Amino acid sequence: MKKKKYVLIFFILSIVWIFLTNYLVHLYAPSRYMMIIEHSKEVFYVLMAGWFFYYFISKMEELNTSREEKMRLSTLINSMVDFVNFKDGEGRWIEANHFGLKLFDLESVDYRGKKDSELAKYSPYYGDALRFCEISDEKAWRAGEIIRVEEALPQKDGTTKTFDTIKVPLFNADGSRRGLVIMGRDITERKNIETLLEESRQQYRSLFEYSPDIVSMLDLDGIITNLNPQFHKTTGYNPQKYIGRSIKELLPPHSRELIWEKLMKVISGQVPQMYEYEIPHKNGNKLILQTTSLPIIVNEKIAGIICYARDVTELRQTEEHLRRTDKLSVVGELSASVAHEIRNPLTSLKGLVQLLQMEDKKHQMYYQIMLEELNRINHIVSELLLLAKPQQVKFIKADLQLILYNVISLLTPEASMHNIQIEFEALDRSVMVECEPNQLKQLFINVVKNAIEASESGDVVQITVQRSDNQVNVKIKDEGCGMSKELMERIGEPFYSSKEKGTGLGMTVSFKIVQSHNGTIKFNSEPEKGTEVLVQLPLKHNGTNEVKKVKEPFRPATST
Repeated sequence: MKKKKYVLIFFILSIVWIFLTNYLVHLYAPSRYMMIIEHSKEVFYVLMAGWFFYYFISKMEELNTSREEKMRLSTLINSMVDFVNFKDGEGRWIEANHFGLKLFDLESVDYRGKKDSELAKYSPYYGDALRFCEISDEKAWRAGEIIRVEEALPQKDGTTKTFDTIKVPLFNADGSRRGLVIMGRDITERKNIETLLEESRQQYRSLFEYSPDIVSMLDLDGIITNLNPQFHKTTGYNPQKYIGRSIKELLPPHSRELIWEKLMKVISGQVPQMYEYEIPHKNGNKLILQTTSLPIIVNEKIAGIICYARDVTELRQTEEHLRRTDKLSVVGELSASVAHEIRNPLTSLKGLVQLLQMEDKKHQMYYQIMLEELNRINHIVSELLLLAKPQQVKFIKADLQLILYNVISLLTPEASMHNIQIEFEALDRSVMVECEPNQLKQLFINVVKNAIEASESGDVVQITVQRSDNQVNVKIKDEGCGMSKELMERIGEPFYSSKEKGTGLGMTVSFKIVQSHNGTIKFNSEPEKGTEVLVQLPLKHNGTNEVKKVKEPFRPATST
């Protein structure tokens, strides 16, 4: 339409120019200048026509260029999956892409020249969101620079879309507002993923930090990368002290290589690996940890190892106690059925040997050996009877030191035969305890006799009595061969003995006696350094029957 308009104007002006100039020239121009004026008029016409066409073509090119740029801009913003909006300095919409119009239900609305609050009338559901845009735009204007905000837009289906919106304010040279460019990207899916990741992270943190087990993480070189707080609660050590160090520093030397081999199997894909090992608690006690090691998989590759360690010390001690109890139960049942059957014929044999000894003077040595062996059998039967089902024991008050004097008097001849001295450090007053005197006598005979048998010629066995307010401590210390760790672990087991002719019942009987007196028995021994045995007995019997055997070093109670 504009092209036709310009052409029509050109023709009208041309016709007017031709007739008007011809009329004026013939009317006023002198004849001698007629030719010059005619040619000048034609030249002027050509120049004016050329200028007109140049102006016309320039305008058309500018118009075409502007139209093409506008079409390209429109194509560009409409192809974007983001919301794009251009506003003037007053907040009126200039241009918006299809995504933005569809987002606010403005597809069929003539939006140009209208503000957000005016467009809110055409989109009731998104009215509040549009009105809020004016508030947000004002923040961008006041900031005077590019701002980035997250805006939530409720949807008709009940969901909410979140947009990461960038607002770019434009100003004129004099500082007045020129325009505002708004671009918003839908980050709903990303926010949902971030929320899921954060929830997963919090769940992981809860599982890690509040797990009742020790949780440790290792890299592929066995370096500890993380330890949960349960490590401190279980072992007493600060986790930060071991993070960044090799797991080998935590493993016991005797099982270090075996456990390291299992960890390497986890890295090679052989899972899971379960094992148990002992580590010392900060207070010196022994801990038994049951551990399961699993690989940490990242992008389908093993990136490290996670280990779950549970303290099973009490469980293993309970199992050991039950095992010992089962053995004692079997021994007790065996003792009850066998001891009486043995003792009757044993009495007859002993009487016949004594009769033969009186009548046959020639074989006295043989009869003496027979009597000694029969007495040894009788002693074993007596120990068996003590292991039978407990009978009603009558506790009376007795002087513990007097019981020890009797034991020492009984065993001194045997000690003297091997050039071993027994030293007794007694208190200057009697120590009365509620007990069964014969059982305590048997207890101390077993312990002191073991000390004598473990000693060598010239050694000393020390017996010390110490008393506190509610208990008495008796320590028996020898300078003998001591006990290995294995023997310390198994001491008190029925039928287990390191002696060539031992029955393995002496310490079992001793533990049973201590148990019946509600006492404790503690051992401290090293090979070639001797053994200390501490028997602790309450002064008053309270009616419970629990014995505690402790193998750790001890400190004697202070005497009073």
